[in-house]
Amino acid sequence: MTLQWVAVATFLYAEIGLILIFCLPFIPPQRWQKIFSFNVWGKIATFWNKAFLTIIILLIVLFLDAVREVRKYSSIPAIEKGLTTRPGAYEHAQMKLFRSQRNLYISGFSLFFWLVLRRLVTLITQLAKELSNKGVLKTQAENTNEAAKKFMEENERLKQLLKSYVKEEEHILETENKKLVEDQEKLKTELKKTSEALSKAQKDVMTMRMQSERLSKEYDRLLKEHSELQNRSERDNKKGL
Repeated sequence: MTLQWVAVATFLYAEIGLILIFCLPFIPPQRWQKIFSFNVWGKIATFWNKAFLTIIILLIVLFLDAVREVRKYSSIPAIEKGLTTRPGAYEHAQMKLFRSQRNLYISGFSLFFWLVLRRLVTLITQLAKELSNKGVLKTQAENTNEAAKKFMEENERLKQLLKSYVKEEEHILETENKKLVEDQEKLKTELKKTSEALSKAQKDVMTMRMQSERLSKEYDRLLKEHSELQNRSERDNKKGL
């Protein structure tokens, strides 16, 4: 195996090892997210994209070269031509075919695993972000639930206070109404007593007026009798003289 294919095979084994490491179940995506968020990855991000494209192009070239070699050594006319020119050409052709097929598998799987590795890193990063967002949303939902519970408790407390206030107001209004009714009854009683007293006073006034009229008539009558008696006595005195 030439040096380039040794490097490609080593790269293939490294890809398989990284994929197995990324698929370990006891390492959560958040841990990989923390590892991917190191400053060193940010510094080599630009070089990483260029290196990724370079490796893709290199693997595609090697894959196409391996396809060409396989097609070259798989053709029957080339093998028959080698058999006629020198002995042992068939074994040599089969060895070349085996090497080209091996190189085809190595380059093909290296290209495939390289794309899978890139996609796996992207999915792990997205999954870690989704889990982080889920945790944030869960915290926000819990905070919202707590705020809603506090609001409902405050609302219930305000309702209780309002009910108690309404009951107190109703009790106060009822007490005031009873007091007003009692005052009204007292006023009616006093008004009745006053009306009776006024009627009695009016009757007394009428009685006194009638008595006064009778007295004045009696006085007038007495004055008249007195004047008649006086006139009569004067006449008697004149007759005696």
